[in-house]
Amino acid sequence: MTDELGSKAPKYLQIAAKLRRSIRDGELQAGEQLPAETALAGRFRVSPITLRNAMGVLRAEGLIESRHGVGTFVRESRRLQRLSRHRYGRARSDLKLLTAHLRHEIVFAGKAQVQGEIAAAMGVPAGTEVVVRRRNLHDEETGRPEEIGASYIPIDLADGTYLEEPEVVPKALFLCIEELSGKRYSTARDHWFCRLPTAEEAAALELPTGAPVMQVIHVARADDGTVLEVSESVWPADRIVVIDDYPIEAEPAQPDAPSEV
Repeated sequence: MTDELGSKAPKYLQIAAKLRRSIRDGELQAGEQLPAETALAGRFRVSPITLRNAMGVLRAEGLIESRHGVGTFVRESRRLQRLSRHRYGRARSDLKLLTAHLRHEIVFAGKAQVQGEIAAAMGVPAGTEVVVRRRNLHDEETGRPEEIGASYIPIDLADGTYLEEPEVVPKALFLCIEELSGKRYSTARDHWFCRLPTAEEAAALELPTGAPVMQVIHVARADDGTVLEVSESVWPADRIVVIDDYPIEAEPAQPDAPSEV
């Protein structure tokens, strides 16, 4: 890694680019501790504030992490995988939660009104009352928050049932809803967004300033087209990869809407 800063870009961005390249080229390995900020500032001949700004860029990108009282380390690159098309089948076979590898915490369960994009996804007017189950998910070993989310269930399916209790259900929620409704999940559609978190999301996920999140709004319907559940999940954007595995059509078909990317 060279220490010369020969670009017209702000110095903190030049430093971030050099360190990023060192991480991606393997010069700095996952789990390796970086030199102290004072040492790096001296190496690049910049002020401590400029160096901290550079480190903030890499921290927001999820490339490094600070451990209180220890130092700054290159982060492991492993991401949670969401294999959307196979989640239901796996849960039907093992009768476990869809994210059984994480520790579930139900932070709210009961009636609430839906607004905005959730109301639109459910096909109901804003302010409609539904049963809501809000959850926080943590890594079993480290306790690190990995996901926050909620499920929204039509009130005629869940009113007065155990889904209004703030307890983790014994199997995947969709299996519970199928039992209560007498209907089977038939189709689903996911809407993905990359955005900056709200203040509440950033606090719950323990995110540094400027770190983006990925959000999915998942709409599940029965054979008759009725909505059985709308769920939303939010993850730190650097911790998740979405894998979509599908057949390629041999003959032309008319899509519901054209692909724009």
